[in-house]
Amino acid sequence: MESSLSPYAALLTALCQIPVLHYLVAFWIFSFIYLYNFLEFHFFQDLLGGGTPIGLIYHPSSELYKTVVSKCKVLNARYWATPWVSSPHLMTCFLRFLGKSPDCTYTREIFRTPEGGTLALDWLLSSNVSGAGSQGNNKISKDDTTRIVIVIPGLSSDGNSNYIKQFAFHMARSGWNVLVSNHCGMGGVQITYPRFYTAGGTEDLRTVINYIHNEYPKAPLFVVGTSIGANILVKYLGEEGEKTPIAGAAAVCNPWDLLIGDRFIDRKPKQRFYDRALAAGLKRYAAKYARRLREYDTHAACMLSNFETADAYYRMNSSASYALTISVPLLCINALDDPVCSKETIPFDECRANKNIVLATTQHGGHLAFLEGFAGGMWWVRAVNEFLDVLYSNPCKPVQKEPYVNGKENGFHLL
Repeated sequence: MESSLSPYAALLTALCQIPVLHYLVAFWIFSFIYLYNFLEFHFFQDLLGGGTPIGLIYHPSSELYKTVVSKCKVLNARYWATPWVSSPHLMTCFLRFLGKSPDCTYTREIFRTPEGGTLALDWLLSSNVSGAGSQGNNKISKDDTTRIVIVIPGLSSDGNSNYIKQFAFHMARSGWNVLVSNHCGMGGVQITYPRFYTAGGTEDLRTVINYIHNEYPKAPLFVVGTSIGANILVKYLGEEGEKTPIAGAAAVCNPWDLLIGDRFIDRKPKQRFYDRALAAGLKRYAAKYARRLREYDTHAACMLSNFETADAYYRMNSSASYALTISVPLLCINALDDPVCSKETIPFDECRANKNIVLATTQHGGHLAFLEGFAGGMWWVRAVNEFLDVLYSNPCKPVQKEPYVNGKENGFHLL
């Protein structure tokens, strides 16, 4: 009598009888499911849900919402992500490669700050893009009334970054004179003062805004900040209050709380990838090579800005604590799946409490991407353009605010 096979041998025999093709199919199905979840794809959710709605957070009696945002079709519609790149990670990584960079040429103005710094101001005039004016006429007269929008790029970005050029071209084609205010040391300009730009340093922005306002006093002035540029913008608006000459602003993908953001970006391998990528963009300007963003902030930004630790630097340069003091119409746009700026940093309550702010959130969009359509256009460009157009046509007066408590520096005080 023959001995029966052991259960393990019988199982192995059965597995060997399964065709190899079946194993390959199972492998591809498993790989697809794994990558779909690992890269946080949302193609099927978008398909079944018909896109995702835009979340709008604002004060119940906000005039900004009633007179401006309620009239913005883009902000009151649904966001459809580009199907073949419907992942926050793919969107963010492919941002610089998607879409042909617009055929536009800036006119550069070298601006010297009072302290001796050098900034590159890149102009793109509406007349040059539309063809209404002479291509050789790249100057604005002092009495020009054409609206001006100042653009503040993100970390390690400048006027030649693809997303900045696309936004500048789009705005110029819509009748705006665009000024890209490059950060100190960016845009191919040498550092002429022993201070590099920081995540919350508002000195350069304040100087540029006052300069433009004095040079073109009849031109309505607006500002748009992206990523770390949005943090600088919001902090500036909070510091200035009603003193700023700005008529309106938009902040896209603001990191808000840099300390929470630092913890978030070091939490998982996917986030640490962005951490190293951001630091790599700054290594040309760092005092020593930094593999991670925190290393750059510790060895360069802290040293040049007189902060003892990176955490102290993050606390003092975060814009979230300034949200309540903003006195001009401000649209804030954040994606809740942003792999760089965590949704945990967004000050929802502060934005809702300030009648001058409307916060627009999308379930998807990545960091500065918000790609839509098969061609991969940027949704936020259309949203900001329409918001500023409607705001320009329906100006909102700053709302007088009652006293409130605002956490600042090392303690709390009544403003």
